[in-house]
Amino acid sequence: MPAYVVVSINVKKPEQYAAYQQLAKLAATAYDAKPLVRGGRMEVLEGQAPERMAILQFPTMAQARAWYDSPQYKRARNVRGDAAQFDAVIVEGF
Repeated sequence: MPAYVVVSINVKKPEQYAAYQQLAKLAATAYDAKPLVRGGRMEVLEGQAPERMAILQFPTMAQARAWYDSPQYKRARNVRGDAAQFDAVIVEGF
């Protein structure tokens, strides 16, 4: 079953965040992630929307978790540091 990493993002330091994006993209590619949403126009239906959203599709929950725990993505997270407020979940699809 596919799994989706859903992230809401509020960028505080754009230059530092851009460096994170480059490393995160490389890590995602290495773990067969398919980007479905990366930024883009949003329309709020209820509640508050973050500044940005990202959704990555992985073949399985295990693959998504392996990506998140990978040395490549840990490096990206370290570079991101306090450059953005992140809320992220992995959700199983069908």
